[in-house]
Amino acid sequence: MSSQVEHPAGGYKKLFETVEELATPITTHVTGRIPVWLRGSLLRCGPGLFEVGSEQFYHLFDGQALLHKFEIKEGHVTYYRRFIRTDAYVRAMTEKRVVITEFGTYAYPDPCKNIFSRFFTYFQGVEVTDNALVNVYPVGEDFYACTETNFITKINPDNLETLKKVDISKIVSVNGVTAHPHIENDGTVYNIGNCFGKNFSLAYNIVRIPPLQADKKDPMTKCEVVVQFPCSDRFKPSYVHSFGLTPNYIVFVETPVKINLLKFLSSWSLWGANYMDCFESNESMGVWMHVADKKKGKYLNIKYRTSPFNLFHHINTYEENGFLIVDLCTWKGYEFVYNYLYLANLRDNWEEWRHEMELMVQVVNKKVLQFTNLLFCFIAFEFPQINYTKYSGKPYTFAYGLGLNHFVPDRLCKMNIKTRETWVWQEPDAYPSEPIFVSQPDALEEDDGVVLSIVISPGNGPKPAYLLILSAKDMSEVARAEVDINIPVTFHGLFKKA
Repeated sequence: MSSQVEHPAGGYKKLFETVEELATPITTHVTGRIPVWLRGSLLRCGPGLFEVGSEQFYHLFDGQALLHKFEIKEGHVTYYRRFIRTDAYVRAMTEKRVVITEFGTYAYPDPCKNIFSRFFTYFQGVEVTDNALVNVYPVGEDFYACTETNFITKINPDNLETLKKVDISKIVSVNGVTAHPHIENDGTVYNIGNCFGKNFSLAYNIVRIPPLQADKKDPMTKCEVVVQFPCSDRFKPSYVHSFGLTPNYIVFVETPVKINLLKFLSSWSLWGANYMDCFESNESMGVWMHVADKKKGKYLNIKYRTSPFNLFHHINTYEENGFLIVDLCTWKGYEFVYNYLYLANLRDNWEEWRHEMELMVQVVNKKVLQFTNLLFCFIAFEFPQINYTKYSGKPYTFAYGLGLNHFVPDRLCKMNIKTRETWVWQEPDAYPSEPIFVSQPDALEEDDGVVLSIVISPGNGPKPAYLLILSAKDMSEVARAEVDINIPVTFHGLFKKA
């Protein structure tokens, strides 16, 4: 006889339910008072279609991309959403099956084809997904939805229309880029991606997209590689999710989470696998930390090593008092579901952890590279955000993030990284998204502003979802804009000011 144990946050399943797009924006029910200065659109990406026909997508990163928009104007809020018309989505909807292999879902050959056609399908090579469900970012005057492959999708932020697909690998030498670029205040975009060169030589290229110039040409056409980081393993590049950037330096943390390139290239043609099957770990390499001179575009041939840990998100990287400080959301171990439990308990081992991190300090050119983990000793903290416009690459004090309960986000957190003071917003059966900080126009302090998050609340009141607006000072509720329909999980996004 088998028994099942319900997750402590049982209502989380609503985060992963297929929904329909909207024909027109819907009006929300606003409670509280929205600040008069808060005008613009919260744009967010995430999966919205978790099955097609009789086939399911088996991983959170596989559901087809849904673009969300909360528009705030004069105290009123509307909500709108549309599926991004990627090739993966259009073909899946047309053929009523999974057509392109996703991160955790393998796309089998069309069963309607005869046996010979299906056999040769296995030898057509890797068809990379363009399912842009992870993030949205600006390039010049345009906006792009993205995943972590070589494809990004241009969208219209006003009506959420899909405009065109762009293959970055045809513009610059990368085989894919992250969904977490850095955007400087002048509009310059920096990103990092794997590069598979001749004779299986691997590297990580930093690419730069300039801001819109006087000639009004598409900045994407001027994308260029500015520096290259070497790979520690000839056939197995590390998974890259984000990187650090300051006015003078670029920091890349190469972790033990590896992509087996030979397995990747053969998986579709020989044994029918997905992206996730090609991941493996190599704890013996530890972690390699690379630094480049940003202004000179020069790799500093220095390798910093430490014991293995994993990470998705850089919180901030900055220079202070001769130190290059890199704040990371890290965890140890490779069982993803349990990693955050380890972080939640890390406060009991703080002195041991701090000592271990201090062992990696190296002195180079009278500069010291110091990795700190002050943010991770109190609560499970992920999806970090800061006052990015004013403090990215600079000394800062406050970070905002999601608190995770057995991997499920069930609270919003603010941390003072200097005093370790924390503030938390939490309600029963409420599952928030990544917090987005929006600064008050005449702000005098770093945390003058609000924090925006989409909250799913299936069992807590008549409205299943809402846009939550919190005071960034103390994480108290300012207002919420409720909708009568469910909103599935979203990963990342931005606030586009009006």
